Amino acid sequence: MERRKGTAAGSSVVLTGYHSYSPSSRQQPQGFPPEGPDPRSPLRKSLPRCQRISRMLSNESLRPPVYSRSNSQASVDSTSMEDFWCEVENIKESTEYRQDEQTVLEIKPPDEGELEAEWLQDVGLSTLISGSEEDDGEALLSTLTRTQAAAVQKRYNTYTQTMRKKNKHTVRDVRDIFGINDTSPTFEAIPVSPVTTNGFQLPVQKPGNCLEYESDKNSQLVKEELSFDVSFSESITVIPKHRERHKNQRLKKDESSLTNFTIRKSRLGLTAVGDLSLNDMKKIRYLSLIELTAFYDALGIELKRNRTERIKGRESGLFGVPLAVLLENDQKKVPGIKVPLILQKLLLKLEETGLETEGILRVPGSASRVKSLRQEIEAKFDEDTFDWDQVRNNDTAGLLKMFIRELPSPLFTMEYLPAFISLVEKISQVKLQLQALHLLILLLPDSSRDAAKALLQFLKKVVANERKNKMTLWNVSMIVAPNLFICKGKRANQEEMLAAATTAHVVRLLIKYQDILWTVPAFLISQVRKMNEATINNTKRQLMFDKGVRRLLRRKTMERERPERTESDIPEGVIRVHAPLHSKISMAIQLNNQTKAKDILARFHCENSHGSSEKMKIQTQSLHEVGGNIGQHCLDPDAYMLDVYRANPQAEWVIKPKIS
Repeated sequence: MERRKGTAAGSSVVLTGYHSYSPSSRQQPQGFPPEGPDPRSPLRKSLPRCQRISRMLSNESLRPPVYSRSNSQASVDSTSMEDFWCEVENIKESTEYRQDEQTVLEIKPPDEGELEAEWLQDVGLSTLISGSEEDDGEALLSTLTRTQAAAVQKRYNTYTQTMRKKNKHTVRDVRDIFGINDTSPTFEAIPVSPVTTNGFQLPVQKPGNCLEYESDKNSQLVKEELSFDVSFSESITVIPKHRERHKNQRLKKDESSLTNFTIRKSRLGLTAVGDLSLNDMKKIRYLSLIELTAFYDALGIELKRNRTERIKGRESGLFGVPLAVLLENDQKKVPGIKVPLILQKLLLKLEETGLETEGILRVPGSASRVKSLRQEIEAKFDEDTFDWDQVRNNDTAGLLKMFIRELPSPLFTMEYLPAFISLVEKISQVKLQLQALHLLILLLPDSSRDAAKALLQFLKKVVANERKNKMTLWNVSMIVAPNLFICKGKRANQEEMLAAATTAHVVRLLIKYQDILWTVPAFLISQVRKMNEATINNTKRQLMFDKGVRRLLRRKTMERERPERTESDIPEGVIRVHAPLHSKISMAIQLNNQTKAKDILARFHCENSHGSSEKMKIQTQSLHEVGGNIGQHCLDPDAYMLDVYRANPQAEWVIKPKIS
């Protein structure tokens, strides 16, 4: 994207795509590879494109820029960057055919105090600004950890101070919100041991033990287990001071340089993003943004967000259309679909015929042929008359990258692109990078997250066929990064070019650890449970203080001849499981410490295994926790049911198809 900064204060920055330009007339940024020989020279005509790029890299790219480069900026050697520059060149040539349409993103610099106000609104705490007493806001505040509360207080303090300076409306004192006495200390991110909900205390690190970068030699052998029981921000017990990386430190291309992380399963099992109800996922987003902010605060990093004012894309067609619009149109044909049909088809075509193609994704298709195929697909896709057998694998890959590149809003959203960059540039430890990336994925809109998941699953399959297609994890990351992070295929500016290695490393983390990224951390689910419980308790208190309800309860009490029996006659540790789609629709099951969700499914399988159709139903269904302190939760087959029961004794237990 091109960035044009206004000269007057308050002027907006307009980001546009698909700009035509003349290589001979535009000024070459200092410190970047030159465009190469004159286009009319015999040398340029005789060399393939990637060889020209390679020559440029070998001659110029190792020269340090004349301007200051961040010492924390990750770097790689020039040969490692060849795929990146080749892809940038391919993007440039392909977009020369697309000068008729533009996607405009307006980003307006925020006024003083607006950032904090928007942040409070985005985390579901707009009540702190409006002054209204909302149950959801109070319930959310009651579930925050120490570092999360400190993050909220910091933003609210900044907001109130700004509003007072502007002589705006009266704002509430932060001490009224958090119940702090004048003599009490404020919530500050101090280096103390985090305490989990069960009272377990982590050991305190010595002050001298700062968070160090994992060396590649150790990473090749180390396998580390991740725990989701304690919030990420609470786990940071020492705030690392700003330390410059060695200037000669480089990211390694070898996949073995990345630690192999595994997830430690709790007795409650693991929860995927699609296993929770939409309402609970909305609360997960609130908590994830608060946690991400607290996490960055603990590391001494500013969490930057873009403010996109307007996104204008095509309202019909397939390419350049917002994901939400594509899904709305596709769901009329296929109800419940989560990934646009055109994206599914492109990925399926490549999976069926292109995974073993040498240089798939790297070797570009013909730009003119891809343009022609795009026009034909736009015209015939809805009627299902397009002949996919005629499309070559490299052209399909070109169409896939074009689809991603031309989305009006980037797949990982314009709002959080700075946060994706800073997690690599400002955080040195891979584990902490992964935790920040995990929270960012949870913040994505459903349409973006589902599309990204489908894309990353495909890229993982490409890497798995490395021996045949010659595409390593590093190659794939270098080629995909420009399409995801240099938006709309325009000529990248200096800042984005310098971030080349950074964005490629982000993509590498996304592919390598994707199975972890779509898992909801247990500490966030625990907070959602507490939030729901607080909301229920607040509702009960309001009902008890309602005079009409009190009179009704008094009359009902007097009319009773004897005390009512308890709502359920089921003894402690026994649950009644319902399976409305099967012949055996209900069963009481005694739980013990070893009973798992899959054991209950097996019981119903035995009771309903009279025919093949019944067997198929059981195999495609899961046990769900419904109601109580959760909206709906598809349980992990390995979840220990007695622990889940104790976490939510008021829930109902239903066997039915998974939410996703």
